[in-house]
Amino acid sequence: MKKAKFDITGMSCAACSSRVTKAVEKVAGTKDVNVNLLTNSMQLTYDENATSAAAIIAAVEDAGYGAAVHGGATEASTAPQGGAAIADPVKKAIAEMRHRLVWSVVFLIPTMYIAMHGLFERLFGLPVPDIVRAFFDGPENAITFAFAQLLLVLPIMYLNRKYYISGFKNLFRGAPNMDSLVGMGSMAAALFGAFAIFRMGYGMGHGDWALVTEYSTNLYFESAGMIVTLITVGKFLEARAKGETSRALETLMDLAPSEATVVRGGVETVVPVAELRVGDEIVVRPGERIPADGTVLTGQTSIDESAITGEPMPVMKQPGDTVTSGALNQQGAIHFRADRVGDDATINQIIRLVDEASASKAPIARTADKIAGVFVPAVIAVALLAGGAWLAMGASVEFAFSIAICILVISCPCALGLATPVAIMVGTGKGAENGILIKSGEALETAQAVDTVVMDKTGTITEGRPRITSVTPVGIDETQLLAIAAGLEAQSEHPLAAAVVAKAKEQGVTPRMMTNFAATFGKGVTAEADGHRYAAGNAAFLRELGADTTKLSGHLDALADDGATPLPFAEDERIIGVLGAADEPKETSRAAIAKFQHMGIDVVMLTGDNTRTAEAMRKRMNINHVIAGVLPGGKADEVKKLQAAGHRVAMIGDGINDAPALAQADLGIAIGAGTDVAIESADAVLMKSDLMDAVSAIRLSKAVLRNIKENLFWALIYNVICIPVAAGVLYPAFGIKLSPMVGAAAMSLSSVCVVLNALRLNFFQSDHAAITAKDKATETTVDVAVEVPINEPEKEASIMEKTLKIEGMMCAHCQKHVHDALAKMDGVTGVTVDLEGGKADVKATRDIPQDEFQTVITDAGYELVG
Repeated sequence: MKKAKFDITGMSCAACSSRVTKAVEKVAGTKDVNVNLLTNSMQLTYDENATSAAAIIAAVEDAGYGAAVHGGATEASTAPQGGAAIADPVKKAIAEMRHRLVWSVVFLIPTMYIAMHGLFERLFGLPVPDIVRAFFDGPENAITFAFAQLLLVLPIMYLNRKYYISGFKNLFRGAPNMDSLVGMGSMAAALFGAFAIFRMGYGMGHGDWALVTEYSTNLYFESAGMIVTLITVGKFLEARAKGETSRALETLMDLAPSEATVVRGGVETVVPVAELRVGDEIVVRPGERIPADGTVLTGQTSIDESAITGEPMPVMKQPGDTVTSGALNQQGAIHFRADRVGDDATINQIIRLVDEASASKAPIARTADKIAGVFVPAVIAVALLAGGAWLAMGASVEFAFSIAICILVISCPCALGLATPVAIMVGTGKGAENGILIKSGEALETAQAVDTVVMDKTGTITEGRPRITSVTPVGIDETQLLAIAAGLEAQSEHPLAAAVVAKAKEQGVTPRMMTNFAATFGKGVTAEADGHRYAAGNAAFLRELGADTTKLSGHLDALADDGATPLPFAEDERIIGVLGAADEPKETSRAAIAKFQHMGIDVVMLTGDNTRTAEAMRKRMNINHVIAGVLPGGKADEVKKLQAAGHRVAMIGDGINDAPALAQADLGIAIGAGTDVAIESADAVLMKSDLMDAVSAIRLSKAVLRNIKENLFWALIYNVICIPVAAGVLYPAFGIKLSPMVGAAAMSLSSVCVVLNALRLNFFQSDHAAITAKDKATETTVDVAVEVPINEPEKEASIMEKTLKIEGMMCAHCQKHVHDALAKMDGVTGVTVDLEGGKADVKATRDIPQDEFQTVITDAGYELVG
């Protein structure tokens, strides 16, 4: 199956996109067809053995629209086409509409003045020149009055001829769209005006001046011109707003440099980025962007990666460090080796993901598509029925005609078609700005319904870089144990193995040479040296090999209770020592977990650690549930169990070992993926290894779905209210009747309002940004270790001073939270919270019991330990 993208031309409303979708879905071998009215594009997957791009294009053309493979290639390409590829069509459309609009207004103003100068005089007191009265007032000037308007409205209709050409073309094909409604309404008004000229001429020739007066006051030339002009105003504003929705994607595209300086044959050469090859040596100077992913060979610099990861602080780079395409080199010049180029480079993968996501549909859009598919034919039927009903009730032809035209032009399928794509495009773009890549509209809709978050421990909650905190030899000395441990673990890729090797290096111990290395997935490793078999892993694994761990059980439990992972070692069947490894939680993990819980989402930690170690981490992070001793392959089974219990599950993992669980979950979130943004098993990718971004992803999805529902509501309620009013249901009781011009204005504004509502998503603030702003606002009170008086009591009244040891504080936000909780206690006169020391000094006017402090600190989400 091949994924492809096509550019579609000729679409003007949701009815168009619905027709294109149905036409392509009928082509054998196609599936997952997504037609986006906002971007005038179509994404789908097709079987190359069953169909081709040419056949798909032919199906679109048979439906009455134009199609071309995105980028102009023979077959669809997923490679980004650069910022101009998106920006230029938008700018061209805006420029073309501006030209039409300006000249339409130039001709419309005199048309309106001639048609309505008497009304303007009565309502606003505008003087009417004698020459106007001489040429256009009175029944004797009726032909001049009408013919002047006809001559002025013809240029307006010509400038906006696309509504007539497209509208009637699709009407005759049996697939009417928004252009059909506008074209029919405007053309009918103009034709009625032409008919009126003939009737007035007949009246003049036969002395029937009553007939002349009747038709001269019921001309619709100004309506014919005003309808298409107002629709163009709406389309112009809509196009400008659409340009705003794609701003994030254009910004990403601008990050991809077009040229790179490459060293070939010892000579620096500037080449197009498209010509870079893996292994090329690239030079980047201050102020230039990184053209490919790679590894620094020489030089030192600081790099701004904020546009890629959302991390605001520059990152120092030196030989051996990796650099990411699209990042900005700030200070020094570096020389690096290209490891990923072209489509594989991070910036291009991000652009592709954001582009695909913005062009995708959320399942909720299917409702709008179904409505749009029958909307226009239904409106035409309602217009004919309403006009016929008024005629049957004795209304004049002019009245019934006005009702029918008003229904045609006030109905708006555009708003329905734009409700979903504009919100998804703005939402996914906003996510990309914050280093959150959401792959589809379906993922957005799924995320907002999640009620359970399952997260891996190592590398997700914790840093993923454990260090050895204790070395306990048994029957040998510490140096021998470290030599054996480092030799055994040197060939392993497990994070704990790296910590063991690092500890030996730190102590200056040379690893022992070993052979016949073997790893048992999820359990441990074995190797041989000098006729002995050495093993390391969990206690159960060593027992399987015949080692007796009974005497060490107390020590292993003590390490686990302290939150460390015990790593016992054996020589043959004899235990020779235990290393304790601790993996510290990330700075924001506890706060992120608390936010999930505050949102009503249950948090479950999955870990391969033993129960004691897992329980220690659970208490430290205040996690609801923990499932310990789970092998990597068993994580997907645990997710299945939660789903079977009726939960909507999000799985957060590193995107590699957790791939089966990520794929099984309703929503897979790859965290800590670094530059590996093309993880197929995940629905969302977080560029930073930070749980707080997972919280932001869920919040963003809720905001986007709420916005889509608002858009759909207003689009539907607009038509539900306006169509009956346009049909004249309020006329008998209240005398309210809409004119076609008011209908055209309302139709234009409805689409603009939907787009503007979606643009409100640009105000979405990530949780990182919110905490940073809050910390800055409060840093003068909580970041300085000084006493903060509460309620300004007299200092002499303080009769108690107490220092509390508190665990779980990780940032200034935590510090402020603890301070505020203590400050609210009855009798407290001063609080000083020391984040670095993990303590709080409290002064109070009464002797506060320890259990009262315990309750307050626990309720705040932290642990009082002394």
